[in-house]
Amino acid sequence: MTPETPPLRLGTRASLLARTQSGTVADALRAATGREVELVPITTDGDVLTGPLAQLGGTGVFVAALRDALLRGDCDLVVHSMKDLPTGAVEGLEIGAVPERAPVGDVLCSRDGLNLATLPRGAVVGSGSPRRVAQLLRRRPDLVVRGIRGNVDTRLRKVDEGEYDAIVLAEAGLVRIGRTDRIAERFGADGWPPSAGQGALAVEVRTGTTSAPESADAADAVRAAVARITDVDAEVTALLERAVLRRLEAGCAAPVGISAMLAPGGVALVAEVYSLDGARAVRVERTFSRAEVDGELGRADAAAEVVDELFAAGAADLADLAGSGR
Repeated sequence: MTPETPPLRLGTRASLLARTQSGTVADALRAATGREVELVPITTDGDVLTGPLAQLGGTGVFVAALRDALLRGDCDLVVHSMKDLPTGAVEGLEIGAVPERAPVGDVLCSRDGLNLATLPRGAVVGSGSPRRVAQLLRRRPDLVVRGIRGNVDTRLRKVDEGEYDAIVLAEAGLVRIGRTDRIAERFGADGWPPSAGQGALAVEVRTGTTSAPESADAADAVRAAVARITDVDAEVTALLERAVLRRLEAGCAAPVGISAMLAPGGVALVAEVYSLDGARAVRVERTFSRAEVDGELGRADAAAEVVDELFAAGAADLADLAGSGR
């Protein structure tokens, strides 16, 4: 590294999972570009406030502080769990890379190693996600599902101490921090579609049109460096899921599962909308050719087809979906 090539500054939250994800991206950037990468710690409201995420503004509370720091020029890039990233565009920012994707599905972690079918009647299961609550109650309406906050280890400790009989988490997070030994059951993404973008990381950068103290050439250099760690398969599946979620205009409390997987015929997509109690659901399954969904416009067209079908089947009667007003 020379004085003309300063280190890339990567903004990160302080949690173990966030630092692990950011470290993975930093290592990939070092390997791809030869540039040094330094981590810049950033505290978000989601890290210091308590209460259900839906009441705090949803998973976007983890995103806002990172984006503000990036727009100010405090760092050159930030890493988000894509499932936490709101779908609306932010002037001056863009997703510069989608690295290789981790497992996309949800898992059950229980105190006694029981799976969902063998948990006792009335077992207490922890989840702060309306989608997961609906999916749990759809399978097991006898369960008591309670909200839960805290990092992965905190949640697992609440199971060990008997506050919960089990919890549902994203497998990707457990993989990244080495806690897969706690998994009692894996839920397939086809029958239990996860949140859009789950398992994927979004590396966000400035577009060069911000007021950050840098030249357009410097912003272009950062974007070029970051783009080198994109995984094209992860990009097409995760961004297709986000396109469907964007078209739905689903609020943070809307129970919606979306999964796109590579298939022999192209990309197979499942989108399911639930009532909050899990009693009702509307599901759409479509397969698109890779060429149809490789670009942003193609993904938008595919998303419109899927969402139109969901609304025609009554999805707007089950959840708060602003896109139904089109």
